[in-house]
Amino acid sequence: MKKLRILFQGDSITDAGRDRRNYFDLGHGYASVAAPLIREAHPELDIEFINLGISGNRTDQLFDRIKYDAVDLQPDIVSVLIGINDIWHRAIGVGTTDAQIDLNYRCILDRLKNETNAKIMILSPYLLDVDDKPRMREGLKTVLPMIRKIADEYADVYVPLDELFEEALKTQPEPKFYSGDGVHPNENGARFIGEHYAKAIEKLL
Repeated sequence: MKKLRILFQGDSITDAGRDRRNYFDLGHGYASVAAPLIREAHPELDIEFINLGISGNRTDQLFDRIKYDAVDLQPDIVSVLIGINDIWHRAIGVGTTDAQIDLNYRCILDRLKNETNAKIMILSPYLLDVDDKPRMREGLKTVLPMIRKIADEYADVYVPLDELFEEALKTQPEPKFYSGDGVHPNENGARFIGEHYAKAIEKLL
């Protein structure tokens, strides 16, 4: 049976309350939805899932720990969902510029490309329109095209969560169906991301 190691990386959306003493605890977010779907679809694979998302992380903080929390683990597939905290901190006056986010992303992905054999999945940050966050929305407008461009250069798979949520909400009468604050997914949001994750990763298995 072929062995495979899949690593989830990111911020609180990935962390989702996981037990940080246990690499294999997936929390209660999208990772916990995606993993059983992937296992069910591929009984021929012996898959090890690791979740090392850390709540509150920005792109610079993920870069700071990328050696220990990614490179040293030598995953076969690594997914990255990061960036919304950079934008949020900018909205309150202490955030990261677009140029810094671009550099941080590229440094993270350079290390993954050059120091592992992992296939890379990038998931876009998103902001659902459930609260009035105009400054975050403005920040996301410039960051999303930048991340898509980076994904075109580095990633094997790109999942445009912002576009997927936007389309889904067109036919969803409850604006907070996926998230109460526009960022952190509730059970419905975690299922939505997890199902799209499991579908997108098929190209890499």
